[in-house]
Amino acid sequence: MLRETGYAVVAIGLMAATAVHANQNVLELQDNPEYWATQLGNYQGHRFSQLDQINRDNVQELRSVWQFSTGVLRGHEGGPLYVGDGRLYIHTPFPNKVFALDLEDEGRVIWSYEPVQDSRVIPVMCCDTVNRGLAYADGRLFLGQADNTLIALDAESGELLWEANNGDHTIGESNTMSPLVVHDKVIVGISGGEYGIRGHLSAYDVETGEMVWRGYSTGPDDEVLIDPETTLMLGEPVGEADLGVTTWPEGEWERGGGAPWGWITYDPELDLIYYGTGNPGTWNPDQRTVDGEPADNKWAITIFARDPNTGEAKWVFQKVPFDEWDYDGVNENQLIDIEFEGEERKALAVIDRTGFGLLMDRETGELLVAEKFAPETNWADSYDLETGRPVVNEEYSTFRQGVDVNTTNICPTAMGAKNMQPSAYSPNTGLIYAGINRICMNYEPYETEYIAGQPYVGATLTMMPAPSHNGSMEGRTGSFIAWDPVAGETVWEVDERFAVWSGALATAGDLAFYGTLEGHVKAVDLETGEELWRFKTPSGVIGNVNTFMHEGKQYVAVLSGVGGWAGIGLAAGLEDPEEGLGAVSVFGALGDYTKLGGVLTVFALPD
Repeated sequence: MLRETGYAVVAIGLMAATAVHANQNVLELQDNPEYWATQLGNYQGHRFSQLDQINRDNVQELRSVWQFSTGVLRGHEGGPLYVGDGRLYIHTPFPNKVFALDLEDEGRVIWSYEPVQDSRVIPVMCCDTVNRGLAYADGRLFLGQADNTLIALDAESGELLWEANNGDHTIGESNTMSPLVVHDKVIVGISGGEYGIRGHLSAYDVETGEMVWRGYSTGPDDEVLIDPETTLMLGEPVGEADLGVTTWPEGEWERGGGAPWGWITYDPELDLIYYGTGNPGTWNPDQRTVDGEPADNKWAITIFARDPNTGEAKWVFQKVPFDEWDYDGVNENQLIDIEFEGEERKALAVIDRTGFGLLMDRETGELLVAEKFAPETNWADSYDLETGRPVVNEEYSTFRQGVDVNTTNICPTAMGAKNMQPSAYSPNTGLIYAGINRICMNYEPYETEYIAGQPYVGATLTMMPAPSHNGSMEGRTGSFIAWDPVAGETVWEVDERFAVWSGALATAGDLAFYGTLEGHVKAVDLETGEELWRFKTPSGVIGNVNTFMHEGKQYVAVLSGVGGWAGIGLAAGLEDPEEGLGAVSVFGALGDYTKLGGVLTVFALPD
């Protein structure tokens, strides 16, 4: 049964399924600090909790109160949802099980759901069989299955309400993304850039599962849903028509990648959704030139601001034109309100794979700040704020070095200086807290041929630790940082043995939580980064640390289960250093510290 809280009365599952109510339900849930109703904590992607029962003064007393095994031994990304009904809703990687667990009875299974899927989707899932989690609205749970089936479940019973086909795994499409519900639509993307798919974001009716709109990442304007006269780029109309075709060699846009597999954020006041697209199809840049010269390959690695009702693009910003390093642009776009140069701005901040922290005006797409948060970043020296283009360092240009040439010591790696693991933003400190990868790579492009459903990569990678500050290659491979998005500088940094692959959490208790690949969950002081508490879970953590309150007690919960791109060697039993798109070479020692698992751990202070 639901109860009345001191914050709001939320009648989940009782509202009429209308456009305004679907949106209003999510808004009410996210405005109640006792709940954790979306994967990113709120529409804006802050991953910040107002709860402070657990704080810097007592966090050392935090303890595990119960654990639950999911029964799946692959990478567990995303995290549990809590919407005030005494249950935790969790998910797994393939086969994408869903569980409703009784919070008051040590995780007793209230109901479970396991879809029937074609296991042949597994080989076309680039970097483990992960899934980034459930979405919730109006008594329904929404899940994007690996096989591209989007489903709606009744949260009370686990009954399947509808399913919709969002893609075709036989041509390399799959799903790892968490959907987002906006108005009366559930919005979801696609994975498969490494298989030459054509990326798209689609909206489905929450009641029926019928597709409402689809916006492609590449191709003609009427399919990308761009109007060159009204869609903005750096505050001005795009102008030229069909750049999603003309900036590609003939026909290449049809296998142009640009898969949006990361996160979606939403501004209810501007009524705009924000997301990023992934790498262009083949990783061999020579095959994406026009008349032998670099071409922008729009709109891969691009931030889109779209109208959630129609899908029409309000503005676009391509972070890496003519990508030569696989710098997917799918990291979360956090919506923050700031003062910039004496003016209040509605901003968008992203700790990007490229090693740069970007700050933009989220109304117009104007670029305000672009500074390195990973000091070893060398593929580009800076960004030109007027043109929005990176100033590329030719020494690390894989195109200029040539096909079948191994360009060495490029920083960061294709994994990015931060992968998709979501950061946290504290409005109390004005800082962003993020897990960082300190890894570089050697990158050798080669000619590849497109065959539907087969890898369309065209590059061989090896990876190594980033240089330490004295210039050697014996540095750390991970860190956790506090980043000032307005000043464009790192405030503090905590070194880690391995890349940090978990989602961060910031709280009003002056704490930041995150997990490590060895399996530790840690709490650090928001202002200093001082470690205050840690707990070793049964497996490496690539999930997101979430918090909520039930019956007056604050809980912290996280899924552990090593995997994802960083842990693909363990997850898939790989040993060749070039396997896992280069990941095996740099994470070879991970098996000395953790093994496969799939466990939810719930923490609380003692009574």
